[in-house]
Amino acid sequence: MNWQPTADLAAIKFRADVIDACRRFFQRRGVLEVTTPALSPCATTDPNINSFAVTAQLGAQPYYLHTSPELAMKRLLAAGSGSIYQLCSVFRDSDRGRYHHREYTMLEWYRVAWGYQRLMDEVEALVRELPAKSAPEQTQRWSYRDLFLHYLDLDPFTANSQQCRNCCEQHRLPLPDTMPEQLDPWLDLLIGGLIAPRLPGHCLTFIYDFPASQAALAQTHEQDGFAIALRFELYWGKIELANGFQELTEAGEQRRRFEQENAERIKRGQAAMPIDERFLAALVSGVPECSGVALGFDRLLMALAEIDHIKHVVTFAGD
Repeated sequence: MNWQPTADLAAIKFRADVIDACRRFFQRRGVLEVTTPALSPCATTDPNINSFAVTAQLGAQPYYLHTSPELAMKRLLAAGSGSIYQLCSVFRDSDRGRYHHREYTMLEWYRVAWGYQRLMDEVEALVRELPAKSAPEQTQRWSYRDLFLHYLDLDPFTANSQQCRNCCEQHRLPLPDTMPEQLDPWLDLLIGGLIAPRLPGHCLTFIYDFPASQAALAQTHEQDGFAIALRFELYWGKIELANGFQELTEAGEQRRRFEQENAERIKRGQAAMPIDERFLAALVSGVPECSGVALGFDRLLMALAEIDHIKHVVTFAGD
């Protein structure tokens, strides 16, 4: 049995240097480091993410390993913590691959009284301050709509699933055996299969103002006659690194979205997940206006060190 680490000593030391640089970055900016539980009686309702269930020896109630520290961190915001960050392991029951591991490190932070555009500036500042073998040469920002129009001549706010299928066929993008009729999975397929591979390699690309149907935990508003989610994603080259929101703070709307996601899970043949009532109670109590972002730390290390597989930045990826 091979007991050796999958990352070499140089990568392990580089990881430590980047963690140290992250902590110094947030300390200078007055952002408090926090720790929240990895184990919870609640799980994500997102139908595209699967939680690991944990069986306890005592008691019948199942527990779940967190897929993100988001909800617990927002409870701290409601308790008056001010701006906070956390660097922690998260767990998602998914396939392994070049950019995917079932246990990985997430850097997540929240800025009180900030809008999502200002948070994009800070995300870029952090990435550019970290040690890197080759720093990104430029930064570009695209609205979600302009991105599709530029690369595919397709308007994601007016297109239907058949037009998306036609676009896939035109560009010879292989299709999965089955695709739902809903538009969002088609748009995700087009970004992953046709747009991301064409993004400039040594460039940070921010995509913002997503369709409201992809809001998740973000606020929405009307813009040019369309419902827009105040949300952004960051790519370094074709690698997706971060997902940020101007955070939804209204408890009733958040409950509706959780219930809608559970309904979609049931429709897909998945189990409905227990909703985090403590988080909803914190929203009722009052989470301050804020923006937050979750950044895949291992993918960031890959980009900074020009390493081509996640197993080479994770100490024991084969375990």
